[in-house]
Amino acid sequence: MTAASRAACALLLALGLAPGAQAELRKFDMTIEEFDFEVAPGLTTKVWAYDGQVPGPLIHVREGDDVEVTVQNNTTMSHTVHFHGTYQTGTWQMDGVPDVSQKAIEPGDSFTYRFVADKPGSLWYHCHVNTAEHIDLRGMWGPMIVDPKKPTALEKQVTKDAIVMFSGWDSSVAKEYGKNGVPHRELDYFSINGKSHPGNQPIRVKKGDVLRLRLYAPNAPVAFHLHGHDSLVTHKDGLPITPYPVDVIAMQPGERYDLIVRMNNPGIWMAHDHIEEHTTAGGKEGAGSMLVVEYEGIDKPGFYMWKDVAYDPDFYLSESLKKPYGKHNNPGFMGFDPALPRPAAPAAGGHAGM
Repeated sequence: MTAASRAACALLLALGLAPGAQAELRKFDMTIEEFDFEVAPGLTTKVWAYDGQVPGPLIHVREGDDVEVTVQNNTTMSHTVHFHGTYQTGTWQMDGVPDVSQKAIEPGDSFTYRFVADKPGSLWYHCHVNTAEHIDLRGMWGPMIVDPKKPTALEKQVTKDAIVMFSGWDSSVAKEYGKNGVPHRELDYFSINGKSHPGNQPIRVKKGDVLRLRLYAPNAPVAFHLHGHDSLVTHKDGLPITPYPVDVIAMQPGERYDLIVRMNNPGIWMAHDHIEEHTTAGGKEGAGSMLVVEYEGIDKPGFYMWKDVAYDPDFYLSESLKKPYGKHNNPGFMGFDPALPRPAAPAAGGHAGM
């Protein structure tokens, strides 16, 4: 290495950048579609879906990257995108609030958001038009992960990531756009990553894994509990905090928590929202905001509900987070055009016997 190269590396390290890890321009195109979406048997709701899916596509970039997202509105109503958690330093016009930082994106129009990913961590994006309907009932939200320049010592130990987005739905206004159900709205279906248990998926781990659960509460409070393990809370709303152990973590709408779990207790374990009505779907118990953590190598009993699941290893975006930086879609999150013949159900969210 030449003296000039050594000097350049020293400068990058002083700036908190590894050599070869300078900021990049990340350019994405994203649409908003008017689709139907099945949350659970008995509830198909109308959504305004980013890229046609709920949750919207994963946006994965690195702290300091320049981000450019061109959004095309293919629906009959106006929308925006607010990149929740991003500071928008010097780019307040990109904050996505209609009639404050921009005009809403009208049907048939597009808007390009340009900003620097200036805050790391588990962020998200959502519409900021009539949020009581667009966020709460129409699925207009998705994850944005910004990898930090300087990960903590605990983050460096993580072997598996999982993005877990809780949501509630109101069946009484599911079929009609322009309705939000307030002031007497009652959420009566609950889901994780858009699907109500058991139509979602297990998280599969190996003994010795260090699992990071990135928990999101887009539109309803959550009390998350994983059986058989304590979790270490390491980040709040994207930023690192002094870690502390929990077995139940309470969340309010809009909050995110990162939990790190050392997978040291092989078995098949339930994880669920401990707000009991959230473990229902249309009044049916044993549904809603629930999932299972499965250890590899454990014999599954014959009665186990996910014994023969059509498994999607990317349902919690674990595989997408291993890919190069970019925008990543999941076919299992796709809605469908009610005017067209409904496509065959994808593997994601599939369940034998449903």
